[in-house]
Amino acid sequence: MNLQPVLKNDTVTLLPLKVDDFEKLYAVACDPLIWEQHPNPDRYQRDVFDIFFKGAMESKGAFIIFDSETKLPIGSSRYYDYDQEKKQVLIGYTFFVRDHWGGKSNIATKELMITHAFKYVENVYFHIGATNFRSQISIQRIGGEKTREIEVEYYGEQKKMNFEFVIRKEKWKAAP
Repeated sequence: MNLQPVLKNDTVTLLPLKVDDFEKLYAVACDPLIWEQHPNPDRYQRDVFDIFFKGAMESKGAFIIFDSETKLPIGSSRYYDYDQEKKQVLIGYTFFVRDHWGGKSNIATKELMITHAFKYVENVYFHIGATNFRSQISIQRIGGEKTREIEVEYYGEQKKMNFEFVIRKEKWKAAP
């Protein structure tokens, strides 16, 4: 599976994350309100975000997301834990600048990433923090089904309680 293709539609453009994207992405991520429901609510702090960014780079599946119209950076997401044998991958570590909450950006990003993943896998999983209600609602709106509660250890951070959601290829609205 190509974990870092260029993905684009009229709403968002996802480009493979590069080391020199740090400042652009941190400028988006430094808003404390972005992280208030996240299991790691201090990720807006530069030293904490630096750990997040290192994990993103090491994943080799991370993206910086741009608004396709304005060309401004608006967030990030990534593929991780791809398992060819089990035909599954996780999508996560997604965040957006607040003026893109509740609009088309998150759905457009997930549609691009999920549709691409279903060329290679049968199931796409998401680990969402137990108190991240916005993300839980969002994933359910596009067909995510809660499968279990699980402690997840984020890169360089302590384990946190998450809910696992799955979208199955046979149920995906955009499946070919």
